[in-house]
Amino acid sequence: MVVSLYARSPFTLSRHYLRAYTTARSGHTVDALVYSQYGKPSEVLKWHSYPLPALTPDTVHVKFVASPINPADVNQVQGAYPLKPPFQQLAETDDTKYAVGGNEGVAQVIATGDNVKGLKVGDQVIMAQAGYGTWRTVLIMPLGDYVIQNGANSAVGQSVIQIAKAWGLKTINVVRDRPDIDSLRQELERLGATHVITDNALGSHETKTMIKGWGQPKLGLNCVGGKSATEMARHLSANGEYITYGAMAKAPLALPASLLIFKNLAFRGFWMSRWTDTHSVEERTTMINDLIALMESGDFVEPKCVKVDWNEQAVKSAVEQGIQGYGLGKQVIQF
Repeated sequence: MVVSLYARSPFTLSRHYLRAYTTARSGHTVDALVYSQYGKPSEVLKWHSYPLPALTPDTVHVKFVASPINPADVNQVQGAYPLKPPFQQLAETDDTKYAVGGNEGVAQVIATGDNVKGLKVGDQVIMAQAGYGTWRTVLIMPLGDYVIQNGANSAVGQSVIQIAKAWGLKTINVVRDRPDIDSLRQELERLGATHVITDNALGSHETKTMIKGWGQPKLGLNCVGGKSATEMARHLSANGEYITYGAMAKAPLALPASLLIFKNLAFRGFWMSRWTDTHSVEERTTMINDLIALMESGDFVEPKCVKVDWNEQAVKSAVEQGIQGYGLGKQVIQF
């Protein structure tokens, strides 16, 4: 049986090579059919060999058994296909950026990182997503579901980071650029953020390449709107969901038709008042109890708060600050 990289199945072929590989996986060479520019396949495709990147706790190494050559693959090399894998540096010794051809294939797992669950050496797998480049002998694959969110330093954003970590999910956290960005990044990483990037970097080719390497998120959480929120949507994987629960930028969310047609993304809204109206007291109590359990276990700490004294001037100043940018935390009246 053949399954996706996010599932598991028994594999009955000989494991002699597999065991040998996992004990000496460094120094392995990958042979691939690559291209550094779009064009006629016979002219732009070239054979390229490079060292296989080292295994990390959250990745697996797979060895391809067979990869088809589809018309879509040819169109992709020509630059005429909607899905275009990023050009990226494959080896430290070669600055040229390549894309690897091929989107489908059957492979076998030959090494797994310590944090990888549900896959083991010997499993036979197929690609869960297109665009990874299957015309190569061996591939390192990132595993683990990602959530991408903007407004990541808000109280909601800090909560998402911690809840996602407790649930075994990784997060890509978008914040506005600022002078103390390194300090903010460290603060969010302390809470459990996997990656922190600025909204100015969202549309860059480098960011697209990085996120492709991490693993494209299946869920997007938007509280900002505007251009950066549109850019964030472009990073979702096919069939992903994009939830808008705020519009801090007071600008519309423009959606390219390609995200609907070619990636089949679902765009939805969330309003807490509606959720409360449509869920029973028992369901709301269950949610609160789940959060309390996370607090008691130490997996969730309160978002950064600023206490506000209970007097007219202090509250009025806090209310005014609440609509400004770059706040120091969630303002809470102290009675």
